[in-house]
Amino acid sequence: FASYYGDHMVLQQKPSGAVVWGHGELGAMVTLTLSGASGLVIMEKTAQVKGPSGTWTAVLDPMDRGGPYALTAEQGLENVTLWDIYFGDVWLCSGQSNMAMTVLQVANASQELAAAARYPYVRVFAAAPARSSVELEDLEQIDLPWSIPTAAENLGQGNFTYFSAVCWLLGRSLFEALGTPIGLVEVAWGGTPIEAWSSRRVLKACGLPEDMGRKEGPQISLCRGACFTLKAAMCFVPPLNVALSSSASPHQHLSGPQTPSVLWNAMIHPLLNMTLRGVAWYQGEPPFLSPGVEQLPLSHRALSSSSFWGTGEANTLLNTDQYNCTFPALIADWRWAFHTGSAGQTEPRLPFGFVQLSTYRRGSADDSFARLRWHQTADLGLVPNARMPSTFMAVAMDLGDEHSPYGSIHPRDKQNVAHRLLLGAMAVAYGDKGLVFQGPFPTRAVLEVTRGLLNVTYSQELIWRQRDAQAFEVRSGISSPKSCRREGSTDGGFSPPQVCCSSQASPCQWLLAPVVAVGSRTVTLALSGCRTLVLGLRYAWAEWPCEYLACPLYNSQGLPAPPFL
Repeated sequence: FASYYGDHMVLQQKPSGAVVWGHGELGAMVTLTLSGASGLVIMEKTAQVKGPSGTWTAVLDPMDRGGPYALTAEQGLENVTLWDIYFGDVWLCSGQSNMAMTVLQVANASQELAAAARYPYVRVFAAAPARSSVELEDLEQIDLPWSIPTAAENLGQGNFTYFSAVCWLLGRSLFEALGTPIGLVEVAWGGTPIEAWSSRRVLKACGLPEDMGRKEGPQISLCRGACFTLKAAMCFVPPLNVALSSSASPHQHLSGPQTPSVLWNAMIHPLLNMTLRGVAWYQGEPPFLSPGVEQLPLSHRALSSSSFWGTGEANTLLNTDQYNCTFPALIADWRWAFHTGSAGQTEPRLPFGFVQLSTYRRGSADDSFARLRWHQTADLGLVPNARMPSTFMAVAMDLGDEHSPYGSIHPRDKQNVAHRLLLGAMAVAYGDKGLVFQGPFPTRAVLEVTRGLLNVTYSQELIWRQRDAQAFEVRSGISSPKSCRREGSTDGGFSPPQVCCSSQASPCQWLLAPVVAVGSRTVTLALSGCRTLVLGLRYAWAEWPCEYLACPLYNSQGLPAPPFL
């Protein structure tokens, strides 16, 4: 069998058929037998080992959920049997260090770990971080083979190792909601940009050079003590003071590879034969190393230090304003690749959920986080949309954690993240049409010129939590929006929060628009700072837009209104 098949695994249930493959002697016939707990043969398949790779592939008949089963592969006098197999739904969890944060690191970790024993039918698997300049057929290394969840051995193995808290909490919630076995596959590496997870097809579609980052200077990324080149711009962000756990896996704290396609090649391409039910993705923040750390291999650093500079994630510093292309393109490409690789068993519109960026630095004037949040939706503000069908998003800008011991870029509240992902998964992946899974979003804005007011109507009933919050901003003037550009802007001229009036010396400045009234679905804004034509409106356009669970606008289900421009 290939590397990611094993005892305790979950295979995809009907209506899809699970794909099983492995290695063998060229030209030989392999017989697959699926047996029930009593030993009764339920299904038998044959497959021939073909070249040049010497692999065989079989598609099992669609199976109802449940188990346990045994799966035997036999070639001549040799056979291998996998035990305790269940059929259910298989979800792939990928991204960066916020996806790699383990259950050990989240809020109420001891309670979450203690609860693990109650979920023996949620099975977990984690690929090891790996990179390759060519597409690999199989995983080179596995951190965690298919396992029944346990507090110490796998869910709480260490910091930024395994198992992913977001992935686990989502899978556990799916099991509670559906009652079906859930298989969770973690494929994550901290501090890596979307380009590293993208195939060359994605890079070409978005006009990015395939060799981007391959010829950069002497900076390094650290993985198991090895040195790799990094883009210089990625290495200088103010360091965080973080306590280093003795159980931490140091390579996961530091910035992973930036080179395009290397993670696609080594960590995603090998999985394409796997039949999936959905994908969860958490990626986008900036990677960083401290000045000086990049000068030595990991093996030369003392691990007893009282502090270290951790990794966040990546695309607020690299190709930020191409994320509105690279992210939709990655989703479309992964869907095509998994559908093709699984012989059509993974559905062509594979449900794809993601976490919108949370927060980083309180009071920061940098708008790269705000811009990337917007680009995560293909510049449309909410999903699913025409460019990103069958997707769902967990808004996380109200889950900031300034005092996280892992740095503010790694908030510990992953329970709310997983709950918001669950709502989207139930609505989009499982067809619960009546379930509210999005926060309120504006549907129209009406200007009352004589009164200097702007009435913004939302799609849902509003809960206003912070009446004094300065979250809305407008821009106005006699010129077109394209003529309003920040100096040095690379985002098409849409600067962060404030308003542009032609009567002002700086005609492209965004101005605060105070809230004067809140109705059931309408917010009324005062435009006293600007008497000319309003050209733009935005909400929560900041790196740290609100306090914990205290953004201005929510719906009655407690879901925050997403930022918009």
